[in-house]
Amino acid sequence: MPMLGYGLFKVDPKESERCVRDALSVGYRMIDTAQFYANEEQVGKAVAESGIPREELFIITKVWMNHGDEKGAAASIEESLRRLKTDYADLILVHQPYGDYYGIYRALEKAYAQGKTRAIGLSNFYDARFADLVYHTDVKPAVDQLETNVFSQQNAMREQLAEIDARLMAWGPMGQGKYDFFTHPVLTAIGEKYGKTASQVGLRFLVQQGIPVIPKSTSITRMEENMKIFDFILSEADMEILRGLNIHDKGSRDYNDPAYAKKIVSQVF
Repeated sequence: MPMLGYGLFKVDPKESERCVRDALSVGYRMIDTAQFYANEEQVGKAVAESGIPREELFIITKVWMNHGDEKGAAASIEESLRRLKTDYADLILVHQPYGDYYGIYRALEKAYAQGKTRAIGLSNFYDARFADLVYHTDVKPAVDQLETNVFSQQNAMREQLAEIDARLMAWGPMGQGKYDFFTHPVLTAIGEKYGKTASQVGLRFLVQQGIPVIPKSTSITRMEENMKIFDFILSEADMEILRGLNIHDKGSRDYNDPAYAKKIVSQVF
């Protein structure tokens, strides 16, 4: 799995095909989409027309909660692969810890056994729900995709993931622009030492710890900038300063909040 990928969360489906083409053209080889994003078809078209061998790509998608049960989830996986124009995904995740996520995960386990995905995992699973699902499954999740950035560092969840040798993957690695991420004085000052931008420092902070990142941008210039994080190493002193920016360790969304749960489960596309 590459350490840097292109994320399509909140990318308008009308722009998605162009954005994926741009991302592939500047060197991205990991593409992260989801059924809920409504742009799998555009991803599939851009990938198919890129001429890049399938084995050089790492394609991620996620199963939404509106399919009812294991059978419905299995059918949705087939539909996702059709839209993505591929025989297999590299990683498929349960998108949310709501609904019949056990049924969805059983469908993922079967897809994994059938070679329809090379790995399976979770997205937005925390604490007890993460532990409970892990205990009751045969194939342990390889990845948990969580909101992770300098302001939400997921230290507690890293310990849980380490227990089963699973990998944390960062969505929202640039804080979705919150807390003045792109002009933050600490990120900017550290960046000046290395000739890098605040966003490059924020991304480097994560990948230097072995955390894959999937930043989103619709600008090819910004995509290129995000790629340039592998030609410098943050000093341990700077890493320690950045660790001190942690505000809400588990992310800005409370998945145990009933109001938030109601908001999410009401969403379909």
